[in-house]
Amino acid sequence: MIDMKKLLLAISLSVFVSQASAGIRQYQADLSNSSWQLKDDSRLQCTLSHNIPNYGEAKFFAKANRNTNMMFELDMLNLPDNYSLAEVRSIAPSWRPGIGGRTLANMKLHKQFSPDLPKKVAWTMLTELEKGMSPTFYYDDWYNDADKISVGLSSSKFHKAYQKFVGCVGRLLNYSFDDIAYTVLNFEFGSDKFTKASKRKINMIRDYLSLDQDLELVLIDGFSDSWGARNTNLKTSQKRAEKIRQYFIENGIDPTRIEAKGYGENRHIASNDTVLGRAKNRRVVIRMEKP
Repeated sequence: MIDMKKLLLAISLSVFVSQASAGIRQYQADLSNSSWQLKDDSRLQCTLSHNIPNYGEAKFFAKANRNTNMMFELDMLNLPDNYSLAEVRSIAPSWRPGIGGRTLANMKLHKQFSPDLPKKVAWTMLTELEKGMSPTFYYDDWYNDADKISVGLSSSKFHKAYQKFVGCVGRLLNYSFDDIAYTVLNFEFGSDKFTKASKRKINMIRDYLSLDQDLELVLIDGFSDSWGARNTNLKTSQKRAEKIRQYFIENGIDPTRIEAKGYGENRHIASNDTVLGRAKNRRVVIRMEKP
């Protein structure tokens, strides 16, 4: 009869020798040190992070945007030294024998850059982890032609952090900084009351300002049409700009981050000879700057 212990030992030795002869260096967290963390948890960005011992960090992240986006980044301690490709495969962990793997994508490795993967592949990797699989990267070592590198993401302790991550993604703002960095607000004739569309826009800017502390300066420029006395128009434009500044301050924005100024009839963007043109000229421009 076959001694099962000896057979299993022989198989284990065979796998070890096979891997050693192939020159595969493997990096992956084991059951005891696998860790997943939700590092960024805000309405601007969500980041799910996984440490890979002696190799670096795997990060899934999504940012505030009109469309639900997702990216994956492999932050290596030693960045690639030349251009190559890494095969991305979904592999069953050792405690789930008999389950076949499959190729998910090829990932470009650029010299001295952390490689990344786009939305669809990133989501696919997350669903594979959710099923208990291990997304694994295979590529040739750029320092040793005889070696290959294997980098695996462990599904151990994944689910709790992943649930928090999905919740964070669901709360992201549905617009980005670029959508509001330069915004034109319009007013009703002869007043400092917003049009309906402008009310929606200023509320979007208010929410973003309350979340993003990296914004250095918010510039508010007020303008008027040319109907009425020039001095009156100047005061009206100043009043409009200051009203927005006060609105932001009342909503908790640091006053030192906001500057407001009125320009009156200067800098028209349309003709004042038509109702539509005058409506366009009655405006406040909000510009936001990042470092």
